Parts: sequence; C-alpha cells; structure tokens
Amino acid sequence: MSRSRRKRHNPLEEIFAERESAATEHAVAGMGAPEAAEGAAPVERIERLPPSRMIPDRFQPRRVLPAAVRRRFFAGEIDCYQAAAEWLDLAARDPGWGARVEELLAMGDSFDAHGQIKPITGVWVPAEDGSFLFQIETGERRYWAACLRAVRDGLAREPLLRVEVVDRPTRHRQVLENRHALEPSAVGQACEIAALLLEAVGIEPDPGLEDEFDYFRLALAQRAPHRFWPTVEPVMQLSARRMQQLLQVLRLPTPLLELADRHRVPERVLREVLALPPEAWETALRAAVGEGLTAEEV
Repeated sequence: MSRSRRKRHNPLEEIFAERESAATEHAVAGMGAPEAAEGAAPVERIERLPPSRMIPDRFQPRRVLPAAVRRRFFAGEIDCYQAAAEWLDLAARDPGWGARVEELLAMGDSFDAHGQIKPITGVWVPAEDGSFLFQIETGERRYWAACLRAVRDGLAREPLLRVEVVDRPTRHRQVLENRHALEPSAVGQACEIAALLLEAVGIEPDPGLEDEFDYFRLALAQRAPHRFWPTVEPVMQLSARRMQQLLQVLRLPTPLLELADRHRVPERVLREVLALPPEAWETALRAAVGEGLTAEEV
C-alpha cells in the first residue's frame, strides 16, 4: 500500500495518514519480537496471538478493568484469565459491572459469527523474563472480550486474536479508537485530553507509578503548546474551553475518579461537586451516584 502524502497544515490528515504496510499471517509458535533489516523502512504486519502473549497499556486513557482487579493484574499477581474470572464473579454481584461484562461477552461471541473485523494494534516490548510481549495500543476491549469468553465457556485452548504491529503507538490513535467504539465517561475524556497534552509536551508515563491517575494529573500543571487546542478539537469534538473544564475533573482523588468513571457521572455533575469544599466531595458524589442527582440538585 502506498504512503499517503501528508499536508503539514492539516493535523487531521496527519492523524489519519496511512503508513506503508505489509500484512503477513504466521503461526504463533516460535514468534519473538519482529526485527527489521538494518536501514529498511519499518512495516506493519498482521499476526495472530493468544492473550497470554499480550499486555494492555496501563496508561490507556480508557480504563476497562475494575479497579481492584486492575491493580492485581498489572502488578503481575494474576494473569489475564484469572483477572477475567474475578471480573465475572464481580459482575454477578454488581449490576453496573454486569452490564459491561455482558457487552464484552457479546463482542466475544461475535468473533465466531462475523470474525474479528478490526485487529488489535500495538508494539512488541521486552518482558522481565527476556521474552517479548505485545503491548496493546488500541483494542483492549477486544482483548478482554476474548479473555472473558474463554473463562465463561471453559475453553481448553487459548483464543487467537488478530493483531497489527505498528511502528510507533500514539495517544491520538487510542483516543480515536475509544471515541469511535463507545464515548468515554467524563473521567475517561479528561484522561484522553490529559494524555494528548502530555504527549504534546513530551512527558512519558513513568512505569514506576502505582496510580495511573497521577500521570494524567501532571497535565493540570502543563501549559498547552501553541496550536494544541485547535489541533485536538477535531479529535475530541469539543471546544478548547470545554476540554479545559474537563481536565479539572482530575482534581478529584483516585477513589472518587474510579467511582465517577464506573457510574459514568456527567461532567456537569462533577463540576458542581468540585465547587464544594474538598471535604464534601465524597458525600456529594456518592449522593449523586446513589440518588441520580442532577448538577442543579448537587
């Protein structure tokens, strides 16, 4: 596929520009990190991988896993199938998580009927044991859909997922994927804006951070580069003023961000919560969630 000519003055064309790629299908056994010949242009290729050889991006703006399961999974205490089993148990007790799990299970079931239409994108990264893992850039929901379905159905063999190796992961692609699949919550949107801003100023996530929200909060202290807001407005489909308001959501402490994200509390409600003294935030947010309060009622 030929490379599309990019026009520097149009940021959207840069975001959506196609890369030169070659697609190849090959077996999973014996695969390692792809190596390019010296001096050769990097290529993208399609592979088939089991979830056990993949790892989601901890700093993906959209949080998919429940918080308690997420911490243990990324700490290496449980694998993806143990995480899926714990998530299924939680979904059986919590209707909120139950709805999300049913949606993902339906996605996993559709792989049999229609195939996996969109590949998961990502890049090979070294693992602690000297092997390589495929770190997911976009498509984490497809990853967990396969894991949940495998545990639910007691599959004897791991499912294989189509993945596309990319030259360089970007936050722009993650945000675009998220917004096309399902509009994120207000907390998710705040993390998306923060991720784009931090990428623009060159601040990368610190793998040593225990709380991923601490990375996104760094955006609160950053000054946006010239032309940043006009560039991301078409991506987020929000005005600069609205995005700046959404960023303030990250002032909430992590437990309240997780609560607001899980229940998809609207930004206007969160704005009213933040207008209260900090000691009243938790009471107000829990009342908003439990009683379905509007911004005016908060």
